[in-house]
Amino acid sequence: MHKTLVILVVGLSPALVGPHTPHLQRLAARGGLRPLTTVTPAVTCTVQSTLLTGLPPSGHGAVANGWYFRDLAEVMLWKQPNQLVAGEKVWEAGKARDPGFTCAKMFWWYNMYAGADWSATPRPMYPADGRKIPDHYTFPPELHDELDAKLGPFPLFRFWGPVADIASSDWIARATLHVMETRDPTLTLTYLPHLDYNLQRLGPDLGHPRLRQDLREIDALCGQLIDAAEASGRRVVVVSEYGITPVRDAIHINRALRAAGLLSVRAEEHGRETLDAGASQAFAVADHQIAHVYVKDPARIADVAALVAGLDGVDAVWDAEAKRAHGLDHPRSGELVAISRADRWFSYYYWLDEAKAPDFARTVDIHRKPGYDPVELFVDPDLRWPKLQTGWKLARRKLGQRQLLDVISPSATGLVRGSHGRPTDDPEHGPLVISSEPEMMKSGAVNALDFKALVLNHVFS
Repeated sequence: MHKTLVILVVGLSPALVGPHTPHLQRLAARGGLRPLTTVTPAVTCTVQSTLLTGLPPSGHGAVANGWYFRDLAEVMLWKQPNQLVAGEKVWEAGKARDPGFTCAKMFWWYNMYAGADWSATPRPMYPADGRKIPDHYTFPPELHDELDAKLGPFPLFRFWGPVADIASSDWIARATLHVMETRDPTLTLTYLPHLDYNLQRLGPDLGHPRLRQDLREIDALCGQLIDAAEASGRRVVVVSEYGITPVRDAIHINRALRAAGLLSVRAEEHGRETLDAGASQAFAVADHQIAHVYVKDPARIADVAALVAGLDGVDAVWDAEAKRAHGLDHPRSGELVAISRADRWFSYYYWLDEAKAPDFARTVDIHRKPGYDPVELFVDPDLRWPKLQTGWKLARRKLGQRQLLDVISPSATGLVRGSHGRPTDDPEHGPLVISSEPEMMKSGAVNALDFKALVLNHVFS
């Protein structure tokens, strides 16, 4: 077996590999770089599940970053148990070929109870006093304290949210190096999210100096990992899940469904409204540039499809036949799947009066929101002295006081400049695969369904 390191660099596209990424450029020059033909939706949980199983979403069941759990009548995103993903994973296939095969899975999603030999994933603690304490979950459990002792606590608030930056990717890279050095796995999978933040905040235009700096920062981490891998005789594969395209604003699909009398809400205390998915005739789980539309009465599917198709910014609405053609025909999928135009994205917002928005709408809260919210990457532009206010709220939380960290603005959707989810029109701006082994890289694009086999070829060929 040939030990192999797979580095997932979120948002990396062929167009971004160049003078600002010398380590990645050198790896591509001596090995090979190919576009990746990905699946729809091109979002983290779906693509990663395809890369690791070789199955389309209809096969592995991760139809988005979250979906409507019909038996619970609840929308849930960013769940972590690997049991949610069907199919044989790459580490299971490796062990079947050679019982001596081992795998470290560092921060790829669905990482709890995955069956890999070593793993780590974000997992904050939520004490009863309302605090959210940064932390991570590992297998085996003793790896947690080992990483904390070496690296300090996992910087969760810099992994996602308004202050997300290189710190989280740096922590993950160093954790990965530690596991490679101390455990020596056959296959190491690591995940570096840094590019994703400003590609969504600013868009993918390299004319912006901050993006050029981001590329240099992520390339430096990749360089450390590549050097360590090659020093230990490892082959190297770099992959991305999706490319980011420029966008100008959101499509408020749930507000349209509510205005049509299809979406229901519950009025909570203080006049706040929450989505009542179980009582709704139709609602959407928005996830970047795709939205799963769940329709209770089959007789109303055609009418809902016509309504959604007529919304400004919607490119297509897939019915049962179209979902089947695109590998998205799974019971977890909505009765309809809406695809935005390349320059738009879907919001989850369902309230019609800002005063009735739920309290979590102005916070970073990926689990309560019934859809993805990229506005979480921005501090409310109308907030005076944002650093002072945020610091004061955090200080009160640390003292054990209940304090709502309401520092983002759901009305500021125009701040978002980049998104993903639909296939990119130009492969140069889509995802990629880079390999250190030129003989492994056939001509033409790599299909995401073939990536699992490509990784196994690196190990066993």
